[in-house]
Amino acid sequence: MKYFCKSDIGLLRNENQDRVWVSSLGENEEAVVMVVCDGMGGENAGSVASQMTIDLIKDRIENGFRLSNNRNFIRNLLITSVTAANSLVFDRARAELDKRGMGTTCVAAIIYDERAYIINVGDSRCYHIFGKNMQQVTKDHTQVRRLIERGEITEEESKTHPNRNYITRAVGAMSDITPDYFEIDMEAGQYLLLCSDGLHGYGDDAEIAGIIVNNPVNKCCDLLIDYALANGGRDNVTVALAKC
Repeated sequence: MKYFCKSDIGLLRNENQDRVWVSSLGENEEAVVMVVCDGMGGENAGSVASQMTIDLIKDRIENGFRLSNNRNFIRNLLITSVTAANSLVFDRARAELDKRGMGTTCVAAIIYDERAYIINVGDSRCYHIFGKNMQQVTKDHTQVRRLIERGEITEEESKTHPNRNYITRAVGAMSDITPDYFEIDMEAGQYLLLCSDGLHGYGDDAEIAGIIVNNPVNKCCDLLIDYALANGGRDNVTVALAKC
């Protein structure tokens, strides 16, 4: 497997509150882990939340994952890692006045033995790219997604809706959290893309897929960042990409 990541502050923000971690989990890269977090909160609080979440998940997975793990173990490892991060961030937000209200999105994936194990909270996304197709695996936890599901607005209307950035679920925002969990098959030549809304909020899925399948995988993260910036780039933008 090949895996890469990149994060950029964007064109308007004073601080990058996104965090990303990608790593091999086996001596011969038999397994890969990727995590993207997009922090929220005043001053540097969003950065604190996203960094705390990355650090805890990294520690849990590096110490807990083994190539002998079965599917149920990997699922539980991801879920307990994210819920533990939620408790940690929530407690600190309550304890420190300047951190009140901080939180972070989180999307994480482990790719192992031709399968991807994926977990998410918030609106950072996971995409599966196969052939020339790109399918969103995760479901956004946002106000506009609720409105779409109720039939009150269309997908096109959601792109300019005034509440399009309102997150309904985030790590650290509440004392308890229920992440979404997914599993998909991964075949040779397929890709898994994790990204913050700094990418998917400023681009088209088909164009993003085209960048990935039509360029060398080691150049794709740079090209995706450039694409987001060329389309406005008003947010931090972070991508993590793996190719089986």
